[in-house]
Order: sequence, then C-alpha cells, then structure tokens
Amino acid sequence: MEKRRSFLKNIALLGTALSAPTIVFADTKSFISPAVKDRLVKGKVDDHRKGLSGIQVTDGFSIVTTDDKGSFSLETDPRAEFIYLSTPAGYEFNQESGIAQFYKPISAKDFNFSIRKLSKDDNEHMFVVWADPQVQTDADAQNILTQAGPDLAKLKSSYPEGTLIHGICAGDIVWDQFRLFKDYKKSIGQSGIPFFQVIGNHDMDLDVRTDDLSAATFKQNFGPSYYSYNRGKIHYVALDDVFFLGTGRRYIGYFTENQLSWLEQDLKHVSPGTTIVLTVHIPTNTGQKRRYELKDDDIANVVANREQLYKLLKPYQSYILSGHTHFNEHIVEGNRHEIVHGAICGAWWSGEICYDGTPKGYGVYEVKGNELSWYYKGVGKEKTHQIRVYDRNNKAKPGQVVANVWNWDSSWEISWKEDGVMKGAMTQFSGKDPMAIDLYEGNVRPVEQPWVEPILTDHLFYVNPSATAKSVEVNAKDRFGNLYSEGITL
Repeated sequence: MEKRRSFLKNIALLGTALSAPTIVFADTKSFISPAVKDRLVKGKVDDHRKGLSGIQVTDGFSIVTTDDKGSFSLETDPRAEFIYLSTPAGYEFNQESGIAQFYKPISAKDFNFSIRKLSKDDNEHMFVVWADPQVQTDADAQNILTQAGPDLAKLKSSYPEGTLIHGICAGDIVWDQFRLFKDYKKSIGQSGIPFFQVIGNHDMDLDVRTDDLSAATFKQNFGPSYYSYNRGKIHYVALDDVFFLGTGRRYIGYFTENQLSWLEQDLKHVSPGTTIVLTVHIPTNTGQKRRYELKDDDIANVVANREQLYKLLKPYQSYILSGHTHFNEHIVEGNRHEIVHGAICGAWWSGEICYDGTPKGYGVYEVKGNELSWYYKGVGKEKTHQIRVYDRNNKAKPGQVVANVWNWDSSWEISWKEDGVMKGAMTQFSGKDPMAIDLYEGNVRPVEQPWVEPILTDHLFYVNPSATAKSVEVNAKDRFGNLYSEGITL
C-alpha cells in the first residue's frame, strides 16, 4: 500500500496555478450571436406550480434571480456544467437516497425546478458535519455502514420527531476508491437525512491534466463542487479548496478565482451581519505551523490564499467548517470561527481515536435564529463524552494527571478536584495524547496503517496531584455553559 504523505512535510509548489481566462461578451440589446444564443438557458422555480420570485439560480459563474413569475434567463459560461439553485430558507431540501438535489446538468432538456415549502418554521434547525469517512476497502465500507450510519440514525431519533436536520460531508468521502461512493450513500441513507457534499483530495480524479478536470467523478455522483443554500437565518456555502497540481497525488489548499468571483456575487444577496456557515475540506488555517515551529505553512494542509476568502467574509459572522487533518481544533479570530473536525474514520479505520486523541466522530450543530451551538459526538459514545483523563503513568507528562478535552477552545473553563476538593484551573499545554502514543507511535503500529503517528495538539491539560491523592475529577465548562466531568482513581 502506498504510504500517505506526512501531514508535516512541506511540498514544493512549482509554477503558478492559473485560472481559466475570463470571457467577455459584448453588451448589446439588438443582437445575440448564435453562439451566445446557444448558451442562453431559461427555466422556472415553483412550489406546486406557483412561481417563486427572488430565487438565486447559477451556472457556477454568474448568478441571476427569478422574476415575479418564478422565471429566469441565464447566459451560461462555456465552461458551465450545471444549472443550480441556492435553495431559499423555508423550503425543503430535495434529496435522492440522502444526496441533496438542487442542480441539473447543463445537458438537461429543461431547467424547471420544483421545491416545497416546509410545514414548520426553520429558524430552529440542526445539522451534522462528517469529515473524512475515508472509505478505502470493503472492510471500511462495513465499518461506515455498521458504525457511523447507525450512530447518526440514533442521534436523529434522540431529537423530537420532525426536527429539521441536514448533513454536510466535509470531503474525503472515499480514499481514491470511487466504487465505494455507493457505500457512503447507503450509510447516510440509513438516517434519512439529506446530505450536502464537499470534495476532498481523495475524491479527485488523479489521471487528468489539470485541476479543472479533477472533480469529474465527484460531480457525477454529487453535483457541483461549490454552491450555497439557506435554512432559517443561516446562509450556507460549500467551496472546493483542493487544487490538484496535475501530477501524482500532489495538491495544495487554494481557492480559484472562479470560485472567489462566484462567492463575491453570491454574498451580494446576503445582508451584512448574517451568519454564514462555510464548509471546505482543507482547513483555511490550523495551529500546526506554530506547534511544530515550522518556517512556512504546509500548503497541502492549509489554504494558501485564505486571506482573500477572509476579506469576503469580513462583513459577516462566519463559521468555517473543515476536515482533512484527522484532528480537532478551533481557531477564533474576531467574527470568524474555524472548526477543524476530527474524522469519522478516526485514524483511517485503524483505531477508535484520531491521532490527536479525539474519538472518531462528527460535529453536531444546533441553530436558533442567528446563533449556533455545537458539540462533538464520538461514534458509539454519548454526547456527554467530552473528556478523557489519564493517570500519572501516562507517556505525555509522566507523574502528572493529564486530560484531553478535544472540543476545547479558549473560551472553555477547565478545572479539577482532588479527592472532591476544588483545586482550580488546570494548565493547558501542547503535546501528544497518551492514548494516541500507546496506539500509534512507532513504525509498526497500528497494524492496519503503520504510518499513522500521534501529533501535537493544544487541547491537553495537566495537574500535579499531591502524593496522597486518591482521585482526580476534571470538570469542563464549554462556551455555551454546558458542564462535563470525568474522574479517575489514582
């Protein structure tokens, strides 16, 4: 088996990635050339045959809105592959076997879209984020079908009947084995939740010349690789930030000009101050450069031109949701909050935890109006499972008691008790999770993926109990006031 390249190794970028040239059309009202006329598509968006006005329709390059009869006319770009909607708030997400359906291929005979109004207000709703199912073998397919899929179905059933819930997969749906897309579809189909997908580096076609062609198989299965939709007061966006360099398996985190230009148009329809939830595969940023004292970013693991995205998002409260790294992390800067998600597959289906100690699992988000709250749900674990505590014999800080609070951000409060007596705050440090060291450190383990290694993470804490201490209890209060605790007998 080919070894996965190290997450900490910088790759060299040779040459400059260029977007396709912009095509400019003459501004004329009296004449449309045959070539332009062939690119003119017309359609309608309706609800039970009643036309809906103000609905965004796009070819991925230009955006138009429907008129008061629900009709639209769009001059498509020669490179367009789909005509698709930004589903408006208050409407159902069309789906087919769990896959959200909001698009039609450019080869379609008609471009009429029917959507149905929800039977309830959608200002309160929820969504889940699966990152990196990474299905490579039939055994992996069985894991996602017997573990992740049923866990999601159980989560859904734990909420009141009729709760509005949808899913987002943040990429690396499979591990280069496109035949296994069908098993991913079956796994999400177990819950009946409509899912939107983002392309990952392992979902790309690697036998093509350039990045422009690398999403062909993904698009055949899931539609456009960038798009938007609305639910309640939240505007959702999905982007493709995996740029294939056209050789081997090499790629970088990068937004093409086509996408940024499209996003700029999309956001013109969104009022400043709105909450935006944007999903990508590669994180726009992580703390790995700081933790490993690297001179430069690893541009295969963060987005090289992220500042251009940040400029577009500046007028909004934005949440950037990502995966790719198989670790959990929060980066909060002003009104922008990035959440890097642990993987559904953990350490590539070779252990119960990711290599930062985060349980294999997914993010669960609850929305009320403009506000989001969230927690991390370990597969097979209760939602209260948010801490793991290690005794003095751990390999991360021998002699100390260590806690891993994997969904921690700087607004959390982490404290501890010794023998039932409150002692105050724990000390945060960057290090390796003790369980990850035991499971993954060394070139012979885990057996399934021996190249997996534990990594440095910031969500670790330690204390030095007294020599006579019999027990330690770790308490965590998250940014929403939820309390979690986990204890250990010494």
